[in-house]
Parts: sequence; structure tokens; C-alpha cells
Amino acid sequence: MKKCLLLLLWGTIISCASNYGQLTFVTKLPHKLTENSGMVPAKDSTVWFVMDRGNPDKIYQVNYKGDLLKELKVKNAKNHDWEDMARDENGNVFIGDFGNNNNDRKNLAIYKIPDPNAEKGDDIEALKIEFKYPEQKDFPPKKNKLLFDAESFFYYDSNFYIVTKNRTQPFNGEALLYKVPAIEGKHNAQYIGSFVPPKGKINGQVTSADISPDGKTIVLLGNGTLWVFTNFTMDNFLASGTLKTIDLGVYTQLESVSFTNNNTLLLSDEESGKTGRNLYSFVLGN
Repeated sequence: MKKCLLLLLWGTIISCASNYGQLTFVTKLPHKLTENSGMVPAKDSTVWFVMDRGNPDKIYQVNYKGDLLKELKVKNAKNHDWEDMARDENGNVFIGDFGNNNNDRKNLAIYKIPDPNAEKGDDIEALKIEFKYPEQKDFPPKKNKLLFDAESFFYYDSNFYIVTKNRTQPFNGEALLYKVPAIEGKHNAQYIGSFVPPKGKINGQVTSADISPDGKTIVLLGNGTLWVFTNFTMDNFLASGTLKTIDLGVYTQLESVSFTNNNTLLLSDEESGKTGRNLYSFVLGN
């Protein structure tokens, strides 16, 4: 009987593991984070999350066991559609309020908040960085020009790099790269270049991005896919260097990716039916 139980347990472990493809399951996220859309890891082995449109103007701190440790109300900010997070070298955190499913928004913004780990109260003050895409003339544009939604960005050398999410009909896959200075005020986003992600099992829409602490690796996340850029030159990393496409083998609604060190990633997905709302890890190979 004991042998049968061990075989059953081993079979269950293998079955569960296979559901995550190449990803390693870390924890189930709290129920409050069913629509998590962006994250940044902290040095104390916790992670800060935001959720997308229709959710509170808050950030949420979670540990690797899936415990919700803290919620902070972000003052002077409105969650029109928060889609990604980033961090600078001084611990400041940025929230990308640039989700734009219908390509009709004229209030795109990035919010800057100080290191949330140092906040003792229940709220935190935000500075607003506003921007627009000069190439967008119509709100919304024609269906074959729906290029101005975004769910991904990262911070590098006092600038943000925003990669758009393609919503064209018919779908052509093109993602645009824009650069915005990381200073308070109103800015015209600078167009840098474009990229058509190699097709995987699901259309190549970019849902999150990050750059490694040493600045040598950039990852873009799609549903089931990672696009890894190395040996590039800034600003147009999309058109330079080496691109590696990784099939993650899992096709849940992956929404966020972030480096914890130069080789290790955290990823998360939204809850959809009986899947998702998980935190995963992934180690980049050579």
C-alpha cells in the first residue's frame, strides 16, 4: 500500500509540474491579485504588485509563500490601466499607466513613487510623468493601425523604454519601441524602432519587459514566450545584437516578468478559469 501511495504521489507531482512547462512554480498569489499586471521584486525576498484597470489605486506586497503583507494607497494617481512596474538604481518604483486597449487614451502616464519598503504608513505619494505618442494622429486609429496599446516597459539610464502591444486587425505583430525621459512633466515619446516577434503557438503580443541589473540582457514576455536580447547596443536593442526565442511551454495569461539577478526571472499570470494567479521563476541559460 505504501508503495502505491508513493507512486501516486510521484505521479501527481510530475503531472502538476508539467502544467508549468519550463517554469518553476513558486507560490499561489493572494485572491486580491487575480488581475495582477506588473511587479518588482524587493531585496527582502518580497514582491510588489499592481493590478490593471478597474482595480484600486494600490500596490501590494507579497512574500514567496504567497502571503499578502501590505497594501499601499498610491496618492495623486489614478488606475486608468496600470500594466507594468519598474525600478531605478535608487529604489524608486515606477507604475506604467499606459494600458490602452482601444487606442483612444490621451492621458498616458508613468507614476514614480519612493521605495515602498521604506514606507511606514498606509499610503505613498506619487509624481506623475505624462507622455504621448507623436505618431498617433487619430483616437482611435483605423483597425490596421492599432499600435498604441502598451503593457511593458523598463527603466535604464534615466529613461523608460516602452514596448507596445499590437492590436491590429488583421494582426500583423508589429511592436513599437519608444523612449521617455524619467523626469516629471509632459513628454513626447521618442520613436526608436519596431519589432515583429517571431511567431510562437500564440500570436506575439508583448505583455511585459525588463532589463537585467547589469544592463546586458533584456527580456520581453508574451503568452508562452520569452524573447531574450543580448549583445545589443542601446537605444534600439530590438534591431541590434542577438535574439533568442524561448517557448516556455505554458500558455496561461502571463502578464509580468522581472529580473531578481542577472540570470533569474520571476513571472506571474492572471487568473483565468481554473488556471493562473501564480508566481513562477525561470533561469536563463547560455
